Amino acid sequence: MTVDTSPAQDSTIGGGAELLALDAAIAAGEAVLAQRFGSTITLVEPEDLAGSGPATVVRARIASSPFALPRTLVIKHYPEGPVPGEPDPFAQEAVSYQLFTALAAEDRMCPELVAHDGEQRVLVVDDLGRAPTLQDKLHGSDARGAERALLSWARSLGRLHASTASREADFNALLRRLGGPARGGDTAHELACAQLPALLEKTVGVAVPEEIRVQVERAADEARSMSFRAFSPVDLWPDNNLVTSDGVRFLDFERGRVRNVLVDAAYLRVPFASSPESLALPAGMSEAMVAAWRSEVADIWPQLADDEVLSRYLLDGQLLWVWTTTWELLHALRPQAHAGPTGRAAALVTYWRELARQAEVAGAEVLTAHAVEIGDALDDRFGPGLELALYPAFR
Repeated sequence: MTVDTSPAQDSTIGGGAELLALDAAIAAGEAVLAQRFGSTITLVEPEDLAGSGPATVVRARIASSPFALPRTLVIKHYPEGPVPGEPDPFAQEAVSYQLFTALAAEDRMCPELVAHDGEQRVLVVDDLGRAPTLQDKLHGSDARGAERALLSWARSLGRLHASTASREADFNALLRRLGGPARGGDTAHELACAQLPALLEKTVGVAVPEEIRVQVERAADEARSMSFRAFSPVDLWPDNNLVTSDGVRFLDFERGRVRNVLVDAAYLRVPFASSPESLALPAGMSEAMVAAWRSEVADIWPQLADDEVLSRYLLDGQLLWVWTTTWELLHALRPQAHAGPTGRAAALVTYWRELARQAEVAGAEVLTAHAVEIGDALDDRFGPGLELALYPAFR
């Protein structure tokens, strides 16, 4: 789910089912606020925030209230029940907000939870206003502003990890209260480990050395390990983050869970690879983001202050991200006459070549050679001359 915090064209959604969804969200929001505060609280001037996930997301103004509440609130209503046996996005999000709302204000990297109800399947959270998203910054024209936003995002991610490093038991207990099954590990990693070698050989004619298979499996094991565990929003897309005067704040927790934080840290080396429209960052930006993240977590996990230790973990994590992203995208890619620099083929070529660069720095000769071979083979298949374009702010 992503939230568009820019002003909507109209103050209400259109007719039919969308209007009914809006009315249902407002009614659920008013009901849970009345239950929470013991008095009627009327919400007016609803504005659709265009959630793309299962929730209806609405900003509304409080018309009248005997309590000291914010002037506007955001309501997230999940009208459909959970799929039996599957993680419930409402439960994941509600528990994530509960976890953060229990922290001190300076450690809360998201809006404050005002009220929620499991039967109504509704959340009411503080409105952070019309601050730009990280996506807005990256697609703007201010390179320095975009750079500051990225470093703030990395620091906020580190603070989020540091503040929740000992809260896994709390998260699981809250989830059990809402009846939601815990979201397990990422099965995409396991499937990619098993299936990508055959897919690479079939698609681009590259065989995977046994040493690389072992390294990928080790990286997947590390991602599932009980070390370095803290909360992760999981969906770390640029449009899921608001750039506020107090730093970047995270919005979307529908897949939020506790996992190994090095999965998120390695994402800084393959920035926004899971986003449908990811582009490239300037040289050195990923390293600066990793340094900003590490500055927030080194006190919690002192071993990550060791450059050699962190470098090995990050290289394994980067390999796992590139491997899994390639597995996810390669099925659907088809050679084109004019493949562009903003397409997914260009992204894969760039990810493998950057992996080769980082592997060479680390002295991992087999991985360097393999990454170069795959990057070149992908470029021959879908290019030639593919290189992922920079985000507009850096062009």
